[in-house]
Amino acid sequence: MRITIERSNLLKSLNHVHRVVERRNTIPILSNVLLKAEGANLDMKATDLDLEITEATPANVEQAGATTVPAHLLYDIVRKLPDGSEVLLATNPDGGSMTVASGRSKFSLQCLPESDFPDLTAGSFSHSFKLKASDLKMLIDRTQFAISTEETRYYLNGIFFHTIESEGDLKLRSVATDGHRLARADVSAPSGSEGMPGIIIPRKTVGELQKLVDSPDVIVTVEVSDAKIRTTIGSIVMTSKLIDGTFPDYQRVIPTNNDKEMRVDCQSFAQAVDRVSTISSERGRAVKLALSDGQLLLTVNNPDSGSATEEVAVSYDTDAMEIGFNAKYLLDITAQLSGDAAIFLLADAGSPTLIRDTAGDDALYVLMPMRV
Repeated sequence: MRITIERSNLLKSLNHVHRVVERRNTIPILSNVLLKAEGANLDMKATDLDLEITEATPANVEQAGATTVPAHLLYDIVRKLPDGSEVLLATNPDGGSMTVASGRSKFSLQCLPESDFPDLTAGSFSHSFKLKASDLKMLIDRTQFAISTEETRYYLNGIFFHTIESEGDLKLRSVATDGHRLARADVSAPSGSEGMPGIIIPRKTVGELQKLVDSPDVIVTVEVSDAKIRTTIGSIVMTSKLIDGTFPDYQRVIPTNNDKEMRVDCQSFAQAVDRVSTISSERGRAVKLALSDGQLLLTVNNPDSGSATEEVAVSYDTDAMEIGFNAKYLLDITAQLSGDAAIFLLADAGSPTLIRDTAGDDALYVLMPMRV
């Protein structure tokens, strides 16, 4: 194999694929990126056996061929080369090493044979549809923070994507929950997604997708089966295994008869919660919300360091009530709201609270209260 390629193109593609590669690997080949030169392209592939990313990038191919080299090492070398430079990649005759040369810099990297590189064979996909990158990004951004990190409840370690009939329309819906909070977002279901299986996309795949859907106008092709998902974004193809489990019936925890409504300016509420929670020491310390006519009093008490209170003007004209929440969870949710005001629909101090955005009905959040 012998090719020359622009540093910027090589770096961009390596940036996409090298993130999949785990830093510590017991299987040496999984630390490598597969480089395959043919036609006028260099194809790159990286995998951790659950997730695989491939990308084709234009290159001047003098001699076609394929090899694998350490992914993070190659990325670090290319990153440190000067802007605008050309990079030569050439394997030596016995295939045991590859030369990376640019300007006066020259590196020799150990290779492992291409034949050892695993292939995450996708099999056939039952459903295929196209989605605007901005819609996919919204479905991920609005729900990703609520993914559980508890390994024992592995079926909550991802986002649940499925189609559902809602108010007479078919929606593509994403849901994530960790048992303390739940986030749900909807977009109109794209053609081809009807009847697709409900799938749980793992946290790592969600994180990579989030980074790849950075230009809103791009159209993403999504293919799903019971066991895998494949997304194609321009020249990048990502294939991932799905979480093999059953997502709980989340509809049961979404309250329907919370009749106490509080509207509050999102920014001033978030800043007030952030300020009073400074006093709390451990993670999970509660902030108390005391609601009365047109007024919200936020209180945090920490026996070790003191207490804090702040008043916020709200629109609320029902019975006075007090309820406690995890301050971090409140801040996570308000960070997702794009409207000026947040709408809290409350029942009582022991029941879940529903939080909506004034900017639209496409997302809602459920937050479990804490004892204060």
